[in-house]
Amino acid sequence: MDKEMIIVLDFGGQYNQLIARRVRECNVYCEVQPYTISIEELKKKNPKGIILTGGPNSVYGPKGLFPDQQLWEMGIPILGICYGAQLITYVLGGKVSPAPSNEYGKTEILVDSKECLFKGMEDTEIMWMSHSDHIEIMPEGFHVTAHTTVCPVAAMENPEKKMYGTQFHPEVMHSVKGKELLANFVYGACGCKGDWKMDSFVETTVDEIRRKVGDGKVLCALSGGVDSSVAAVLLSKAVGKQLTCVFVNHGLLRKNESEEVEAVFGPEGPYDLNFIKVDARQRFYDKLAGITDPEAKRKTIGEEFIRVFEEEAKKIGAVDFLVQGTIYPDVIESGLGESRVIKSHHNVGGLPDYVDFKEIIEPLRMLFKDEVRKVGLELGIPEYLVFRQPFPGPGLGIRIIGEVTPEKVKIVQEADFIFREEIAKAGLDKEINQYFAALTNMRSVGVMGDFRTYDYAVALRAVTTSDFMTAEAAKIPWDVLEKAVSRIGNEVDHVNRVFYDCTGKPPGTIEFE
Repeated sequence: MDKEMIIVLDFGGQYNQLIARRVRECNVYCEVQPYTISIEELKKKNPKGIILTGGPNSVYGPKGLFPDQQLWEMGIPILGICYGAQLITYVLGGKVSPAPSNEYGKTEILVDSKECLFKGMEDTEIMWMSHSDHIEIMPEGFHVTAHTTVCPVAAMENPEKKMYGTQFHPEVMHSVKGKELLANFVYGACGCKGDWKMDSFVETTVDEIRRKVGDGKVLCALSGGVDSSVAAVLLSKAVGKQLTCVFVNHGLLRKNESEEVEAVFGPEGPYDLNFIKVDARQRFYDKLAGITDPEAKRKTIGEEFIRVFEEEAKKIGAVDFLVQGTIYPDVIESGLGESRVIKSHHNVGGLPDYVDFKEIIEPLRMLFKDEVRKVGLELGIPEYLVFRQPFPGPGLGIRIIGEVTPEKVKIVQEADFIFREEIAKAGLDKEINQYFAALTNMRSVGVMGDFRTYDYAVALRAVTTSDFMTAEAAKIPWDVLEKAVSRIGNEVDHVNRVFYDCTGKPPGTIEFE
């Protein structure tokens, strides 16, 4: 793929995916690779620069992580962030040691030099610190470009070696000029032009898919959500009638969703697709019976999806490729490189060990949600589809705490429909990035009329986010919540209590399980 590229080497830090996002916001393509990538593979990618991420380990400890030694001899610009900066120091002969005072959170950075990373910035800036080790002695040839009251080397540079380091995390939103710092590295140190845009992504991806598929048959796992819909239209553009889209109603969809998906992608819809609808509701309910563990539910749903797709592929005959709408947050949360598993997404970590397809194609795998929406618009998909509410593949199965039953699904569907309706009536549907109802496994005593009840509690969730990797609880006006709560209590059977979830991500996830 002929494009400018920055490679992020993953050492297990929690913000690694955000680095790639910030670089892409500079219109430069960026992808994350494990630190164990071979130097040969790295050279094939021909990066304009490399960013070394943070991580939980100490470079001087027994669990220190080290890339191929030849990395330091490639002669291209390298930026180390937190652990990455300490790694540069340690490998090149400096000294890293436990910091006399830990630094966490928003920190005032005192800028000593504005040659490269801090070009165009003020003498003091606010950046996000998160470290317990620090650089005690810099390697030869480096000089300090920023410090704090307790950290003598908050940033350092060696222009001759094209190596740079920051003890803070410029990639997080709390670093006020963090994006500018990364832009200075990408444009200034690496010499990138910033010519990567979604139209070039679509064109290149379509060409790659055509080469990969040849004259083979392709089956697309279509859920009707944003990601799988964009993937389906992208594949249709690439291979036309070689593509068959299979929509599985697993009984865990939102109210009326099965009919809505068929209206868009079915024979009466605007797209000329081979469309198959499979009613597998009872099949999934039977598989989920008695399962309460969230990971077990995800993996059960993931495996059953694959089995349905395999059966449909056999009916079509000689299907070589399975297409999924996997996106980057799915990959990260399921564990990429040194990143820790947060939850297994049904289409990543939830896949069974054996899949009866020649290959799985995931054209959106390295994109964030807002980037997927841009691809959708570039493909000409109507805005009402591109900006519809995100919905996870496991569906309501992960919005029901505990065992999944048809009765519980009905409760969530009705409560969720009411909540989304009230949000839309209030004109908040464009402001809030994701909102839904979930069913807790808590039952409590209530009173309706003159009668005692002992019924379920529903939790309402609404968040604002741009990348779905971090999120804040939406500040919904009280009167809107009040209407939703009143309607749910009056219109949904077996619910006598409603909560609003005020948790951000982190520490929570956007979904409940």
